[in-house]
Amino acid sequence: MLDYIQRDLGENPNFIVIWLHGLGADGHDFEPIVPELNLPSSTSVRFIFPHAPQQPVTINGGMVMRAWYDILSMEIAGQVDEGGIDRSAELVKELISQELDRGIGSDHILLAGFSQGGAIALQTGLLYDKPLLGILALSAYLPIPRRVQFREDPVNQSMPIFMGHGTEDPVVPIQLGRQSFEYLNDQGYAVEWYTYPMQHSVSIEEIRDVGVWMTNLFQ
Repeated sequence: MLDYIQRDLGENPNFIVIWLHGLGADGHDFEPIVPELNLPSSTSVRFIFPHAPQQPVTINGGMVMRAWYDILSMEIAGQVDEGGIDRSAELVKELISQELDRGIGSDHILLAGFSQGGAIALQTGLLYDKPLLGILALSAYLPIPRRVQFREDPVNQSMPIFMGHGTEDPVVPIQLGRQSFEYLNDQGYAVEWYTYPMQHSVSIEEIRDVGVWMTNLFQ
């Protein structure tokens, strides 16, 4: 089980947000964003911010850092560490199972992430075998799109997906995020696309939009 930070808003939370950080960060990275979302005081939500495993990252000279999977080349969508992605997906599913054991329905669980974390949120949530509340993917992309294709009765075909991206992102180019959005849209997923004048980061405007989107999901 991944180590994580837990922050509960309200008593007896009935919604869960599992929020995955980006490469080289840790679970503390997005913990301060919770009050900035301006969620209604009546909402009871548990935020879980896991710490990714420590591992060598090829493009950083093999330096060991927190990463959800290896980045093998500067061409971020070129060589894909599918084994690493699969391992992290299983770790995220363990966190989901923990909340199911606590009595939370899968359709009250939201997967969220930034950059690498957003990629894992997409890859895990779209292939999960139970209905989820939604997916939030910021400055991210779908790393293994061929696994996510239209099916006759996919349990998560209609779940809301928020994809937000900076127009000046030098790390995960906006074209890569846009391609993932267009692919999911073509496959019939309920995905929304938002852009912001920023680099590889989040902005006040994006946080506000995410807060409104989450509030609607928690109604």
